[in-house]
Amino acid sequence: MKTDELFDKFLLEIAGQVSQQSYSIWFSKLKLIDIKDNLITIKVPMNTHKQMLGSTFQDLINNTFFSLTGINYDFKYLTEEEYLASTSPILEEEIEPVREIPENKIEWKTNLQKKYTFDNYVVGNTNRLAYVAAKAVAETPGVIHNPLFIYGRSGLGKTHLMQAIGNYITEHSNLKVLYTTSNEFMTDFTGIASLDKGSSSLNYASEFKNKYRNVDVLIIDDIQFLVGAEKTQTEFFHTFNELHQANKQIIISSDKSPDDLKKIEERLRSRFMWGLPVDIYPPDLELRCEIIKAKIKNTSIDNKLNDDVIEYIANGCVNDVRHIEGTINRLLAYTAMMVPEKITLDFAVEALKDYVNTNIFVNNSIASIQQAVADYFQIKVEDLKSKSRSNKVVRPRHIAMYLCRMETDENLVKIGFEFGGRDHSTVSTAIDKIEKDLKTDENLDKMLKEIKNKLK
Repeated sequence: MKTDELFDKFLLEIAGQVSQQSYSIWFSKLKLIDIKDNLITIKVPMNTHKQMLGSTFQDLINNTFFSLTGINYDFKYLTEEEYLASTSPILEEEIEPVREIPENKIEWKTNLQKKYTFDNYVVGNTNRLAYVAAKAVAETPGVIHNPLFIYGRSGLGKTHLMQAIGNYITEHSNLKVLYTTSNEFMTDFTGIASLDKGSSSLNYASEFKNKYRNVDVLIIDDIQFLVGAEKTQTEFFHTFNELHQANKQIIISSDKSPDDLKKIEERLRSRFMWGLPVDIYPPDLELRCEIIKAKIKNTSIDNKLNDDVIEYIANGCVNDVRHIEGTINRLLAYTAMMVPEKITLDFAVEALKDYVNTNIFVNNSIASIQQAVADYFQIKVEDLKSKSRSNKVVRPRHIAMYLCRMETDENLVKIGFEFGGRDHSTVSTAIDKIEKDLKTDENLDKMLKEIKNKLK
């Protein structure tokens, strides 16, 4: 088999084993450089791909090539720059400074807050894809994922991530970055319409276009608030087109996916899908605990909380990061008054009463359901998330997916994500199967009740 044919077959096999979104981001732009001895050299778009392919997808890549060839290969990943450097050494006099910022650079108002960075953004399973995509955009603005459309409900860290992109770009280049909100865009545009025709109106219109179109990176928050503003949507449509055609980076956030923004013009929604729409889910328990640890770092209560208190707060703040921040501020204020040596669980309960929902502490979660089902069938949680299709695993997996849908508020996408990154249609099929079997299988009904009792 020729090397190009082998690599094409490899990509085809990979496409059948990962989600369409994962394939599009991590595999679709890979180029085979060489297969020599036991080493396969592959060209990748950026350093982020090298990290992901060499860690998260390493076993998948190894196993796929082995199944095709029977050979255990080593792999080497090169970016375009590294590949060119290895084939055509650059003479010293040809080297030019990259992204040098002129000393006389004119100050540009970015509207960014310096506190939002990638370094202080806490990453977990529910926001990792958005984080990786954001880093990729920050490293190569206008080249990949344009536009980047980040969506999720309020308080999940969309603004932090968007501004982290902007701050990274301004620190590593002389590109003009503008962060704004859809409300500010609407207000600025409405100002043009409010002026009478004349020189002042023309000047304002010129200033408006200079602000929003004479940029290299436009970051616009809460695009959903353009609903109902038809003229503003038209203006944003033209702004979007001009920037996109010039390969300028556009980053947009919303509380809904592009498909769900039904009252936004179709031509705009279709453009939002041109790049990469990526969602951020509410943080799971593990991520909430990590966020709490990050938020209390270098505060007066740092090193005063044990894991029980952190988990108590995490279980009481399941909605969003802002709720976590408010809870920590409440605990800080109470601690400042009482000055305890240590913050015990009893102290935290007293400090936060009427502020956190203690009932949530015992609510079911996907993780607890997975554990209960795994214990019942005497298998491992990892088996439920694996690619195994044995009857010993498939039936429990279907039951676990069904219970997650019935006993939690999680959507099909989130459930699929927690079961090894499966597609929402797979989860839907599993639920339908269990519902159908319940009509004729009394033992299944009894089994579900026993697992529910374990959860309680």
